[in-house]
Amino acid sequence: MNFNKTVFVRSAASPADFPRGEQKRFVFAGRSNVGKSSTINCIVGKKGFAKVSSMPGKTVFVNLFSVEDKAWIVDLPGYGYSKTSKEERARYSALIDQYFAEDMDKISRIYVIVDIRHKPTADDQMMVEWVRAAGLPMTIVANKLDKLKKSQVQPAIDLIRETLQLTDQTPLIPFSAEKGEGRDALIGDMLSVF
Repeated sequence: MNFNKTVFVRSAASPADFPRGEQKRFVFAGRSNVGKSSTINCIVGKKGFAKVSSMPGKTVFVNLFSVEDKAWIVDLPGYGYSKTSKEERARYSALIDQYFAEDMDKISRIYVIVDIRHKPTADDQMMVEWVRAAGLPMTIVANKLDKLKKSQVQPAIDLIRETLQLTDQTPLIPFSAEKGEGRDALIGDMLSVF
């Protein structure tokens, strides 16, 4: 499967827009401004493909990308951004809930993106607990690896594993959307479900 052939299909504003068909779903979740769009751009090898914004809270729809009609990359709205209006947060929170309710059995893996430089937030912990409770396969992507010195990487990974209470079976991929570090490992993880 060639991720470079990924195409943007649509931004889903309601369940009627969600993907149809039996293709596998790779769902990307993470707090606002953690680099979800940049991570997707790195995977597909196209800068500016998924819209990147310096303004958190920009992704307010469920953005859908098709990989050669074999799989969907699903980009969820970022969570935890407080400056979005309460009504808007409630709207896209409901949209996320509707997505999971409708597409749960087709999700191959959820990628929870965290910032490797910081202890995972309460929102990150809540998302991981939810994925675990739902029994869905999960991989943690620890983005912004390029911002750390080599000596800081392992302690940061240990803190993420401890905070999120990850078992050894849960993959954690140190990643830099900026430099492409970890891209092969992440693509390998995605391809392992086929």
